Amino acid sequence: MGVVEEGPRRLGRRRMFTCPVCGLPQDRVPTLEQDWVLLEPGVTVLAHLVPAEHRWITVSDGRVTVYAVCPPVAEQRCRVEHRLACAGQELPDLWPWLTALRVENKRRSERQDDEPPVVELPDAG
Repeated sequence: MGVVEEGPRRLGRRRMFTCPVCGLPQDRVPTLEQDWVLLEPGVTVLAHLVPAEHRWITVSDGRVTVYAVCPPVAEQRCRVEHRLACAGQELPDLWPWLTALRVENKRRSERQDDEPPVVELPDAG
């Protein structure tokens, strides 16, 4: 679920990475388990629409953790990993809304300009 990092970890240093499969950005976020996960940027869905093992919620310090509460709180929103929404990977039709997101990501990938990808956001703090 996580991503291996080669250097020291610093909380609050999110980075956008380009997916090597589809070419779209991924949001690299630290987890409570001292690891990193690549999430779909800008997408939050109601937690009850996502199976427990795929729900990532943001905690107060900006890190994320899997939200496996069943049934989830009705208003709780969560994020999903980019690999589930990646248009370049063949996955089964897990949920109708995710299939729609993958179709839209495929369109975005095809429309994408030839600009160089953003590798790291500047440190503003």
